[in-house]
Amino acid sequence: YSTNRYFYVDYTRSGDGATIISRFQTQSGNPNKADSLSELILLTIPQPFSNHNGGMVMFGLDGFLYIGMGDGGSGGDPGNRAQNPNELLGKILRIDVNNPSGGNNYGIPPGNPFIGGGGRPEIFCMGMRNPWRFSQDPVTGIIYCGDVGQDAWEEVDVLAAGNNYGWRCYEGNHPYNTSGCQPINTYTFPIKEYQNVGSDISVTGGYVYRGTRVPSLLGRYVYSDYGSRKTWKLLYTGGVVSDTLLFTTAPSSVLSYGVDQNNELYTLC
Repeated sequence: YSTNRYFYVDYTRSGDGATIISRFQTQSGNPNKADSLSELILLTIPQPFSNHNGGMVMFGLDGFLYIGMGDGGSGGDPGNRAQNPNELLGKILRIDVNNPSGGNNYGIPPGNPFIGGGGRPEIFCMGMRNPWRFSQDPVTGIIYCGDVGQDAWEEVDVLAAGNNYGWRCYEGNHPYNTSGCQPINTYTFPIKEYQNVGSDISVTGGYVYRGTRVPSLLGRYVYSDYGSRKTWKLLYTGGVVSDTLLFTTAPSSVLSYGVDQNNELYTLC
């Protein structure tokens, strides 16, 4: 960005509701203002319903662009899109924006599970319902994701290439609609779940804290519930979750999180 001034966005297009992944560039004379005429569309993904659009984009430590896609909407994933490797919905996608190939404005990174066939090569992992904010710990490289549940369970997942996180077969650790599903050992289950009860209605994924202002949070993943505003921390090491604690309640609904250049954490309410 410091040299080419490119930045990438995910937006829902008015009219047909499609998800658009685009590259823009800032104005040559003003690096704080976008050039609205510079758009280069990378991906256009049709949406069958108006909800569950995901919408997060992130550059990973590997330099590739990660894109969170919900299952297409309605309720219960009626098209079973999250389990269909030929659909981009209900997935985390990963693309190479620096090396276009195959007639696209992007390339396919090595290590994507379907790069050799059997599904869409853009897919990084699958079985997501509506991934609402994911992030990568700059120290461990672990990618955490809050995936919004249907009516009963909210979950936090650790993402890795080729994993299937179970939706719509499973909601959290619990069967939801297992018709036509694979054996249970083919799915990757969350590292943490909580019940969708009372004012707990929708997980908002956060970040692993790597700042200095709050030493008690160092190395802990911080996340919230949109409805109850409860904010928790957890420590994930060696595949084991510990130090799980509800430590604060946000002043209003938690929409998202962010970090600054000093790795200090910000809550968007």
